[in-house]
Amino acid sequence: MRNFMISTARWLGYLSRAALWIASIGLVLMTLFIGWQVFGRFVLNDSPSWTEPMAVLLMGWFIFLGAAIGVREGYHLSFEIVLYVLPDRGRRVLEVVSDIVVALFGLAMAIYGYQMAARTWQSTIPGLGYPGGMHFLALIAGGTLIVLFTLERLANRAAGIRPPRETDNLLVEG
Repeated sequence: MRNFMISTARWLGYLSRAALWIASIGLVLMTLFIGWQVFGRFVLNDSPSWTEPMAVLLMGWFIFLGAAIGVREGYHLSFEIVLYVLPDRGRRVLEVVSDIVVALFGLAMAIYGYQMAARTWQSTIPGLGYPGGMHFLALIAGGTLIVLFTLERLANRAAGIRPPRETDNLLVEG
């Protein structure tokens, strides 16, 4: 299983890197679009109508993809203070429980994102003309990646491989 996880980690690393590039490009584009909107409003006295809804759409992508990357790299929210005082076994149990909770949260994001996209697909985003459900595609993608990356963390533990940042902040290795 260890060899399988090592080869899987390489492919998931490519996926994570691709998500990081997409999120980064989205952040840069959003910044450019908002800059264009300000320039249009105050210099040209003609604000483009598509920049704000497009910026909001891109913001969803870089937020949710960034959250998924944070899960893979071990930067998701957690209460690490308890890990400093627990024995090794207790710390491992809490890490597994934390990953299960994060996976369930990602699953809820994907499921409810899909339901919201399906319900709003017939509406139109003003200024863009895109289906309203497009706003929720980032939520679905981010939730799916969170589940995938959390399952990777759990499988790594089962194979005896420590996920990233798991013990980086511990003062004493137990």
